[in-house]
Amino acid sequence: MTIRHHVSDALLTAYAAGTLSEAFSLVVATHLSLCDECRAGALDAVGGSLMEETAPVALSEGSLASVMARLDRQIERPAPVRRADPRAPAPLADYVGGRLEDVRWRALGGGVRQAILPTGGEAIARLLWIPGGQAVPDHGHRGLELTLVLQGAFRDETDRFGAGDLEIADQELEHTPVAERGLDCICLAATDAPLRFNSFLPKLVQPFFRI
Repeated sequence: MTIRHHVSDALLTAYAAGTLSEAFSLVVATHLSLCDECRAGALDAVGGSLMEETAPVALSEGSLASVMARLDRQIERPAPVRRADPRAPAPLADYVGGRLEDVRWRALGGGVRQAILPTGGEAIARLLWIPGGQAVPDHGHRGLELTLVLQGAFRDETDRFGAGDLEIADQELEHTPVAERGLDCICLAATDAPLRFNSFLPKLVQPFFRI
């Protein structure tokens, strides 16, 4: 998996500080489980936050020698746990029961399906299943939208987003995402405000589907 689109520093800092909503935290945590680069950045952010909030304490005698001795120890790494569905990383698997096939999908039209996940707060997390070659209606954003690709890929006016990539969309972006032909595109998305659709039909059904 080659990941080209990552979590922003601002989101990493907010995630480390625990100030993100559950829906956005779920998307960020799922991306971190797939991306070594962002996972390292998150650890740095957590470490920096802890250092800022923790009062200094004098080291005991022999602390340095004890730390250096631990560096030479051999660490036994546990065998990786085989997930029931490789498209559902550990943070997401807890919300879907382990397998995307077991999710209760709801048709949106044009073969597109969604499943809203049980998260608290005003922000909404959802799974989207978009058939290969299918376009999502062109739209803008009234707030922030995070879209993480779990399977397949999509393109829009900004770039191509494949498995593991995260698109961060704000109020300045208007786009028409199109799933690449072939493998269906499955995404995990979170929004903190309704989308701004440009055509009549999506506007009409928007309240019923909470999009």
